Order: sequence, then structure tokens, then C-alpha cells
Amino acid sequence: MKPGDGRGPAGSSLSQGGSGPAGSSLSQGESGPPGGSKPGDGRGAAGSSLPQGGSGPAGSSRSRGGGVGRGYRIALIGGDGIGPEVVREALKVVAAAGVPIEVVPYDLGADRFLQTGEVLPDSVLEELRSLDAILLGAVGPPIGSTLVPPGTLERGLLLRLRFELDLYINLRPFTGLPGSIAPGADFVVIRENTEGSYAGEGGFLHRGTAQEIATQGSVNTRFGVERCLRYAFELALKRPRHDLTLVHKTNVLAFAGDLWQRVFTELSAGFQGVATSYNHVDAACIYLVEDSFRYDVVVTENLFGDILTDLAGAVTGGIGFAASANLNPARTGPSLFEPVHGAAHDIAGTGKANPLAAIRSAALMLDHLGELEAAQRIDKAVREELEHFAPGRTTGEIGDALAAQV
Repeated sequence: MKPGDGRGPAGSSLSQGGSGPAGSSLSQGESGPPGGSKPGDGRGAAGSSLPQGGSGPAGSSRSRGGGVGRGYRIALIGGDGIGPEVVREALKVVAAAGVPIEVVPYDLGADRFLQTGEVLPDSVLEELRSLDAILLGAVGPPIGSTLVPPGTLERGLLLRLRFELDLYINLRPFTGLPGSIAPGADFVVIRENTEGSYAGEGGFLHRGTAQEIATQGSVNTRFGVERCLRYAFELALKRPRHDLTLVHKTNVLAFAGDLWQRVFTELSAGFQGVATSYNHVDAACIYLVEDSFRYDVVVTENLFGDILTDLAGAVTGGIGFAASANLNPARTGPSLFEPVHGAAHDIAGTGKANPLAAIRSAALMLDHLGELEAAQRIDKAVREELEHFAPGRTTGEIGDALAAQV
């Protein structure tokens, strides 16, 4: 999701019946899980688009604490704006699918920061490590607000969770909706999620002077690149088309690009059943708009993946429908699942938000947890809903309709 602006990219529509295709949309009025929160811990009161064959690498298995007997323990970060509203509907659909869960709510986001000055307390981070998965709604202040300094939530909450929990795979599936630029397109973007320009290398010299210098590096380790590419190859091998495209800018980013290209070529020798290709990132932007059907699985570095997936969302029907998974495939900690859209404070509490992206994200969560049958039922229900989307319903009504279908 996109903190800081409350919306998706320009031109996207989060509210039902908006300007996006097929009523592309995204709340209702509850501010989060019932009950209060304890200062200092971030807690509230206790309380497909599927990538074909599971979101983990081939042969991976679940070894964390969930179980059918007592249910999976899911951290719920409703966040700000419409976030709590859309994840509430996602949990409603998960329950209807028959998967037992225990929700552990946390009060984190812009509102929490403004109340206490805290972003992600160490105690909360340690608690999250012991849970089975994290479902996040949206975080960020209203559009135009300057009360939360830029980067506070991005680096202090979202990026810290990615780094600390080693969520090195960002997986975003896309399905072209009726009325979009690419109806019927079906592809997945795999983005390296812990390195590149987002690793934080850089700084200032002579800040605030006429001689100011700012540097921002891109960190690319062979270890990080190889595990991301291997995951993408394994995913492509499980999908029907068996096709993988590397996207980078090797003609200009000669060092990082060379590392990605070399490792990509080396790994391809061990995946003879996967067809491979390469696109420069600027060409990939053109192809996404003009010929999205050429793509099956796309793999790329962190910054390019951030940009490409927003464009892919716009091309396939609107950022308000895009789901995402931030994965720890080694399962040494919980993975995090969230809709890509922002907090959209302007429609919070109006019942106009479309919860389908949050519901799709919950399906990805179940897929990762090994609940494949339930995940597939939810994904099928979402796809059918998108094909015959009827605008004008409330957030809760959409959730009820999906719950009835699964």
C-alpha cells in the first residue's frame, strides 16, 4: 500500500462507482478492532490471482504455529482511513471459507504515531515474530497532511517489517478486468523486497548549503539477488506458461544490472522447462500498456518493481483492485499481506470503499499458509465478482456477497 497520500496513483479510483473500469473501487466507519489499546505496545484489545500452486517455493512447507485445532494466529494491522474497514471484510470472507483463525489486533499507523509518537515499538515487533501471518489494511495520513513527516511510516513501519522479518519477496498478481486496458491478462510480478535503493545507503554532505550533495545507493548482494531469482524461476515452473522475464536497466546500471543478468543466466541452466527473456525497464513499461499478454512471471529489483506494479495495477483495472504478499519463503517468521491501495481518508466511514483488494490479499495469505482449497474458493469468488461487478453497494454488502459465495 501507499502511505502518505491516502490514494493510489493518479487516475485510480478507490471508491465504488468511480472513474476506473467496471466500477473500480475500494470502508465503512469502524476505526479498528473493538476495544482500546495499551500505550507503548501498539496493541488493540485481544480479540486467483493466486500464483498457481501456492505462494511458497516448490517443496516449501509450513513449520510455524498455526493449526486447524486452534486456528492460525493472524496479526491484524487495520491502520488508517479505510484500512480497518477493508480488512474487516477480508476476515469475514476468511471465516466463511472455514479457516479457523485467531485475530491479534495491533494499533499501528499514522493515527498511532500522532497519539503516542510511536511507529513500531520493539515489543510489538517481537510479538509479531511469533505469529503465523500479518494482514494489513492501509497506513498513512490524509492527503495534504504534514503532521507525519515524510518517510516516518515508510521506513519506520513498512520497510522495518520487511527488513526485520526478512520479507524478501514481494509478490503481486494481476488479472486484467473487463473494461481495462488489458482485459484477460494474467501475470505475476516478483519484486526483490529488501535491497536496492530501499536499503538506505546514502547521505548528505553540506546539507542546506549551496554546495549540498545527496547520494542514494543501490545495494545488490549476490545472496539477495539469487534467492529472489530462484523464487521467480520456481514460481514460473509451477504456472502453466512456464515463462519468466527479467526486467532491469543493464545498459546504464552496469554493475547492479550485470549481477542480476549473470545470476539469471546461471540459474536458467537449472530450469530448462522455463522460457526466459529480458526487458529494459523502460521497454517493460511500454509492453505493459501495449501488450501485457506477453508476460507470465516478471522478476525485478526493488525500485523498478515498485514502479512497474503500480503501472500494472492501472493497466489491469485500477490500483484499488491490486493485492500483494510480502513473503518470507524460508518461513523463519510471518509473512505480511496487504492491498496495494492507500488509506483513502476521504471515503473512510462512507461505505464506499471496495474491499476486494484486501480480500484477494487474504486469499494470498491462506495460499501461503497451505490452505489451498479455501484460497482457491476465495480467489474464484473474487474473479466472478469482478466479472459482474455491481457498483453502488456498501463495503459490508460486498463482503457479505463474497462470504456467501465461498
